[in-house]
Amino acid sequence: MGIDIRLTHALRVVNMRLDQIFKIEYLHDNLTSTTKKEVLNELVNILVQGGLKLDAKKAVEVLLQRENLGSTGIGDGVAIPHGKTGDIQELVVAFGRSKNGIDFGAIDGKPVYLFFLLLAPEHSAGQHLKALAKISKMLKTVNFRKKLLEAKTASDLYKLIVEQDESCLV
Repeated sequence: MGIDIRLTHALRVVNMRLDQIFKIEYLHDNLTSTTKKEVLNELVNILVQGGLKLDAKKAVEVLLQRENLGSTGIGDGVAIPHGKTGDIQELVVAFGRSKNGIDFGAIDGKPVYLFFLLLAPEHSAGQHLKALAKISKMLKTVNFRKKLLEAKTASDLYKLIVEQDESCLV
């Protein structure tokens, strides 16, 4: 019986779609933050306001500790802050867009406009890494990044992300 449960979990991770861990309530199309710490707070608060039971202060601390190891600003106006917390049972993703850009210490030294935040349960390396890989792959597409920057509404952003996810199998 234990093998069947592990196999089912493994298949779910392999076939994971972002719409299983990301919902429109976890999206903000106009972040107002101006610093790295502020944007992490704003993104975590999006999750809390979207209904996720989470100690926001603790989550931000986890994210800041990860940032101290090296910026998750991957360049091209994108950052994928991520971390693990014991407060949650399932991986979650939030998305935020800054129209002005934020100095996030990105590897290319440029401001970040697009943020995908991942929070994972403490013991979920496979799921966490799979989601990071999937989001990174999606964001390599210049046209996708451009569409995210130009989208008019939160609904448009959500649809773009889900459609890109469906076209980028990892």
